[in-house]
Amino acid sequence: MELDLQSVRIVRAIAEHGSISAAARALGYSQPAVSQHLRRAEQRLGVPLVVRAGRGIRLTEPGMVLARHAQSIGQALDAARGELAELVGLGTGTVRIAAFPTASSTIVPRLLGTVRDAHPGLAVSYVEAEPPEALTMLREGLVDLAITFAYPGDRADPHRESEGPVETVPLFTEPVVIALPEHHALAVDGGAVELALLGEERWIAGCPLCRGHLLAACEAVGVEPDIELETDNAVAVLNLVAAGLGIALLPRLALATAVPPEGAVVRATAPSSDRSIQVAVQHGSRRVPSIAAVLDAVIALEGADWGLAAYRQPGR
Repeated sequence: MELDLQSVRIVRAIAEHGSISAAARALGYSQPAVSQHLRRAEQRLGVPLVVRAGRGIRLTEPGMVLARHAQSIGQALDAARGELAELVGLGTGTVRIAAFPTASSTIVPRLLGTVRDAHPGLAVSYVEAEPPEALTMLREGLVDLAITFAYPGDRADPHRESEGPVETVPLFTEPVVIALPEHHALAVDGGAVELALLGEERWIAGCPLCRGHLLAACEAVGVEPDIELETDNAVAVLNLVAAGLGIALLPRLALATAVPPEGAVVRATAPSSDRSIQVAVQHGSRRVPSIAAVLDAVIALEGADWGLAAYRQPGR
């Protein structure tokens, strides 16, 4: 069978985006051009790669086989590009980054500015994604670096699924604080708030990972939280707290840009509740100079002005 790289890319794009038109947009081609190339590929291979399904299309079994192998083919190409880049030297290149929402207004702008100043020939793209989605994108080769967070002992930690081809580099330890209405009895003295004393409270939960941490932290002190509201928008959380509609745990990074409004206060928790921030890359990515340059820039970032500390192992 005569198989070419462009056909592999097209089939993979159809698998990811669900239609020929969406695949064409993602690849930067016209729909007729992609359709014509697909027909020629089917003629050369002697098997159909897509079939009509209602108003859309779906991959045939041969098409799904090709899409499955596309990931390893893409990784091999990345390795080849990396070796060539080592010969040519760092001057140009494109690096794709994914990071969680509260990093979008803090870590990411500082990182992009640093890279632009140090390596003006590099192009860096960015997409916002929670850690599970960002790590999936990394494993599938859709991004080159994923800036993520994790809670100690989290049974749903998506980093556990990334063992093997993914390397994780610790960056920061981030405190998790509690937001309370300013007249709350436990907020008045300004000290750390005992989670064990919050059994009768209404809670506001965040993203699925943050909600899981809330449940685990409360379970550890014998409290079953009554979760009435859910939003991963830190500004919304603080305003809901100020309105007396509940209390909430918030990562410290969220407070770098979301200032508590009148009526809400932020306190430390007892026991303390921290999470880690890290950057993940595929094994071997350091050999690609453009990725190595951005990775080094991430590792060198300072976070003290956001309330972050240099990473430390949980319990130390």
